[in-house]
Amino acid sequence: MAKKEEKTNVMRLLEKEKVTYTPHSYDHSDGVIDGAGVARKLGQDPARVFKTLVTRTAGGGFAVFCLPVEQELDLKRAAKAVGEKSVSMIHVAEINKVTGYIRGGCSPLGMKKRYPTVFDASAEGLATIMVSAGKIGFQVELDPKELCRLAGGSFAAIVAD
Repeated sequence: MAKKEEKTNVMRLLEKEKVTYTPHSYDHSDGVIDGAGVARKLGQDPARVFKTLVTRTAGGGFAVFCLPVEQELDLKRAAKAVGEKSVSMIHVAEINKVTGYIRGGCSPLGMKKRYPTVFDASAEGLATIMVSAGKIGFQVELDPKELCRLAGGSFAAIVAD
């Protein structure tokens, strides 16, 4: 559990919007920051821990996709979900410039700009999911419908079969 004084901007945003969430923290001193490793460290079902991926659209913009950490993004489904001809993953070096976050700490909330955001349809049936709190070592657990609302997002089937 995150200490009370350790708040990320994502946590502050959730509090400002009066959204109930549970903060979680994990030790990342071993360098393990991938989603599956984070799920293990937190003792969580990987189907409830979501990673945030940022893509470049064929139109030159950006789109954000949140999906379970052990799943792969289906680029064709993702493009369709945001009404684009295609999407491609941005290079890791671009993450900070585009989102304001770093690899391993990218959250669908609180990015520099609001981009089209899609959550995998599997989230809709869950009471809560976990996403990065915007800083490595911190996650927030909350209602996926509230998260989607705050991100201005939608739900769609975006994972590869």
